[in-house]
Amino acid sequence: MDLPIELPISPMLAKATAAVPDADTVAGGYGYEPKWDGFRVILLKDGDEVELASRGKKPLTRYFPEVVISAREHLPERCVLDGEIVVRSGAPGAQRLDFEALGQRIHPAESRVTKLSQETPAEVIFFDALAIGDRSLLEDTFRDRRDALVTALSGVSAQAPFHLTRVSDDPQEAQDWFTRFEGAGLDGVMAKPWDGVYAQNKRTMLKIKHSRTAEAVLVGYRVHKSGEGVGSLLLALYDDAGNLRNVGGISAFTMQRRRELVEELAELVVRDDEGDAMTGETDRSRFSSSKDVSFVRLRPERVVEVKFDQLEGSRFRHAVGFLRWRPDREPQSCLLTQVERAPAYDLDAVLTD
Repeated sequence: MDLPIELPISPMLAKATAAVPDADTVAGGYGYEPKWDGFRVILLKDGDEVELASRGKKPLTRYFPEVVISAREHLPERCVLDGEIVVRSGAPGAQRLDFEALGQRIHPAESRVTKLSQETPAEVIFFDALAIGDRSLLEDTFRDRRDALVTALSGVSAQAPFHLTRVSDDPQEAQDWFTRFEGAGLDGVMAKPWDGVYAQNKRTMLKIKHSRTAEAVLVGYRVHKSGEGVGSLLLALYDDAGNLRNVGGISAFTMQRRRELVEELAELVVRDDEGDAMTGETDRSRFSSSKDVSFVRLRPERVVEVKFDQLEGSRFRHAVGFLRWRPDREPQSCLLTQVERAPAYDLDAVLTD
C-alpha cells in the first residue's frame, strides 16, 4: 500500500479512570465519545486494496469480507481510519451489540466465514482519521482529525455498514451516555483531549467503564502456565433450575498469591477413590483451540465477591476482579437472576445523533 504514514500503525490507547472528567481538566478541553465494545480496527485503503488490522497488528481482513467490499465502494480512495468492528443482534427497535456473535466471526474455515458474513454482518464505528488522501493526520489535533473524519464519511450511504461515532464537549451529556447506552451493549465513555495529536501506543485518552459487584460460587481452578500455583479461579452461578452455570473467571494474582491459593483451596479439591484430584475441561472456543482448558474441580462450597463490568447472557463479559471471600453467603444464594444488568436500550438510538 502507498499511504502517507508509516506502517504498521499502533493504535492510540486509553487509561482507566473512575469518573467522567470535567472538560477543563486538560488544556484545550476534552471531547467525549461513547465507548464501543467490539474489536478495535485500523482500516487501511489504497484504491481497491483494503486491510483491517487489529490492535495487536494481526490481520482481520479475511474474517470480514463484507466490510472489505463495502469499504471499496463507500470510503475515500485512500485513507487510514480508526474504529471498532461490531455485530448487532435483536429485533428492530431492541437491538444491541453482540460480542459473542462477533467472536464467532473469527473462524479458520472460509465457508464458515462466508456464511457468517451474511448471517451476522459486521459494521464499523469510526472515531478517528489518521490519513486522508496524500495527507497524514498523525500530528494534527484530535479536533482537526475529527473534522477530517466527518468530511470523509459525509458522502457514505446510510445503507453502508459504516458509522461516525457521536462526540460532545459536555461532561454531563457524557455521563448520560454512560448510563443510557450500556443497555445497548456499550461499556462506558471515552474522554479525548481536543488538542492532542495521535500518539501511537500511548495511553493519552481516558476510558470510564462500568463497574459492579456480585457474589459467585468457586467451582475450580486452572494451574498457572508456569506449572506452579493457581492460574485462574473458575466461577459459577445457579440458574432458575438450580443448576450451576459457568460464568467466567478471575486471573489477576501475584505469583505469591497463586502459590498460597493452592494450599488454601486444597481442602475443597474433589478427589477420586484413590485420592487423586479430579479434573474437567471448560468449553473450547476458536480463541482457545490450542490452549490447555483443563481445570481442577472444587466442591462448590465457597463464595467470592467480584467486581465486573457487564453480564452478557450467562457469562461475565470480561475477566472479573477478586474483591473478597464471603463466608457469610451460602452458595445456593448466588443466582444468575440476581446479578445487576443494564436496562435495555436500542442500538440505533445510539448511532442516531
